[in-house]
Amino acid sequence: KTTMKILMLCALLVNTRSVISAFTTSPLSKRSGAIVSSTLARRMSAEASSTDVDITTNLESVRNRIQAACEGAGRSADDVQLVAVSKTKPLEFLQQAYAQDQRIFGENYAQELVQKSQEMPSDVTWHYIGTLQSNKANSLVKSVVPVSAGLVVETVSTLKLANKLNNAMQEFEDKTLQIFVQVNTSGEESKGGAEPAAVVDLCKEIRASCEKLELKGLMTIGAVGDLSCFDTLVKCKEEVEKELDIPLKLSMGMSGDFEEAIGRGADYVRVGSTIFGARDYSQKK
Repeated sequence: KTTMKILMLCALLVNTRSVISAFTTSPLSKRSGAIVSSTLARRMSAEASSTDVDITTNLESVRNRIQAACEGAGRSADDVQLVAVSKTKPLEFLQQAYAQDQRIFGENYAQELVQKSQEMPSDVTWHYIGTLQSNKANSLVKSVVPVSAGLVVETVSTLKLANKLNNAMQEFEDKTLQIFVQVNTSGEESKGGAEPAAVVDLCKEIRASCEKLELKGLMTIGAVGDLSCFDTLVKCKEEVEKELDIPLKLSMGMSGDFEEAIGRGADYVRVGSTIFGARDYSQKK
């Protein structure tokens, strides 16, 4: 009987291997295997990033660096606001930063910002720092403004987009939307923003025709390693302030150069990967 059981098990094993072999060589198997492998890889990547990134320590380090940069520039650390750029990052990462008193977050994708704003506490202020298509302005404003402490759109570079945002704010009688005009200080085609020479006129037009928008300041991305981009933005700020007789803030500096930006007058710095780790764009919204 024992011999018979062994023979039956051997036969079953051979048949099983044949079935597996036939499946793995089929087109369906290749597609299924790719799907399984891709899903598993994403899951493993998410799990690894969740355990490998010490957001509490990273956030404290960035704050200390901001304070040191302010001291070196003779400025108060209270004058510089940290925008924690959480694009493509899972909600739990934002919650960890929130637990460390971070209340300003930056996002690049409208749908992602809308989704996260529904889940995060209502005392969060959201900075939209990606390219915003005018046809998404309405849904972004109407979804985020009611559930948050504020929405700030940092990438306004045309009167058309400003008008769309202004129209979307009409139903909020007691609120205005803060915006930054984005300036292309590097001249790179890959970077968005108005040309420096056009900034004064654009700001004047927005102020004249968009009563529901508050011109908070100017923003730039700049070219990597080119600190003169910060100086160009400072010059634009001075020109707009002189023409419009209003104080403006500067949003400039990211993970690789925010300390230099602070030294040149940044009021907002946008830091992402230094806090949250490298980004996975495969799941962007």
